[in-house]
Amino acid sequence: MAWLRSFNDRWWSDQYLCSGYRMGSAPVDRRNRRMRDGAPVLKPSLSGLVRVFGRIGLLSFGGPAAQISLMHQELVERRPWLDEQTFLRALSLCMLLPGPEAMQLATYAGWRLRGVPGGLIAGGLFVFPGALVIAVLVGLYAAYGDLPLVQAAFLGIKATVIVIVLQAVLNLSRKTLSGAEPGILAILAFVAIFALNLPFPLIILAAAIWGFSRKPSEQPSVSQNVDPALARPVRTAALWLVLWLAPLVLLTLFGQTLLSDLGWFFARLAVVTFGGAYAVLAYMTQTVVENYQWISTDQMIDALGLAETTPGPLILVTQFVAMLAGQLAGGMSLALAAGVVALWATFVPCFLWIFVAAPYLDVIAQRPRLSGALRAITAAVVGVILNLSVWFGLDVLFGTIGEVEFGPISLPIPVFSTLDIAAVGLTSLAGVLIFIRKTGLATTLGIMIGAGAILHLV
Repeated sequence: MAWLRSFNDRWWSDQYLCSGYRMGSAPVDRRNRRMRDGAPVLKPSLSGLVRVFGRIGLLSFGGPAAQISLMHQELVERRPWLDEQTFLRALSLCMLLPGPEAMQLATYAGWRLRGVPGGLIAGGLFVFPGALVIAVLVGLYAAYGDLPLVQAAFLGIKATVIVIVLQAVLNLSRKTLSGAEPGILAILAFVAIFALNLPFPLIILAAAIWGFSRKPSEQPSVSQNVDPALARPVRTAALWLVLWLAPLVLLTLFGQTLLSDLGWFFARLAVVTFGGAYAVLAYMTQTVVENYQWISTDQMIDALGLAETTPGPLILVTQFVAMLAGQLAGGMSLALAAGVVALWATFVPCFLWIFVAAPYLDVIAQRPRLSGALRAITAAVVGVILNLSVWFGLDVLFGTIGEVEFGPISLPIPVFSTLDIAAVGLTSLAGVLIFIRKTGLATTLGIMIGAGAILHLV
């Protein structure tokens, strides 16, 4: 278990100090001393669970670090619902699974407290408030997004997104590239997706195989304390697979081409969403912009910028993309249907992973080879996110981008005479606010929207 303790120490110290939480220094609720084996002293009522996770869902701004810190405060510090070790082991499990780790951690906590109904309530409430906000934003974007003043304001958002993604690259690099091997994996991943245009799932699969095949530094010490009453993974997996995929099959059979294409694409995306939303955004952008041509690159950047302002997981950007594609193809009715399909395809598998894996938390958490696969994937994700940053930067800063090919290598080359000075200035301002002034994301976006609008007016 030494690798797990080390992993969790690094995770919490790097990610949550900004929220005022430090390992070993959190306020201790004396009621937690009565906990045995991670079980709560009193099982909360379903209404109590709704109140607490409703609050978490409404306040879950700021990305996974802030969201997980909020859950720790609500579930470990303020209430005797989970003990420290259970919370940390659950976090490690969620990091190993595809999908938004904060939403899956909420689902695990609900499952631990009230079984499957509790997991559905906790996971659903974590997503629902943000999904409502996204639906409203898509409607406003469709109605007013083409106005010149609004376009100018969105240039400020685009400039901010460039800096946000670059910040994600730098932060993840500091946490994961602690040696030659992770650095080489990151470089290879960047070259593979940027120059060779290899698909994101293939890159993730290759990194996982490499990391899993490496000899672990310690032998696994596996706990055998698995409740046999809960050990029904095949039945659970089959049930949730049918729930997940049956609607997509029906859409295909009834000839709903756009909805079925959206559903199957986001279902594939849900299986490879390792390393956070920023990593999978490169694959999403490549597919929805270049292959399907549902939306433009500018609209993709707008979607990410607006998704940053909502509560809930950033992967809700999938709902925005689907709704925008539906609105462009057939109006708001199709947009709402597309949004529901995207939410279903993206988040139902999160319940599948948790309900299948949760009874085996201790077994899974003590597998060093799985940890090695995760480390390799995370290193590759650095290169993938760097590609996303370069892609967004070129699209925002230059009016025209050419392409140079050398055999299998294809490189985008900007036409420097089309450099947008206003975009450069706004991006520089966003960089100063985020990197130097350490301004919060919401404040930065507000300032940048105003700056873009002012540039248009003058």
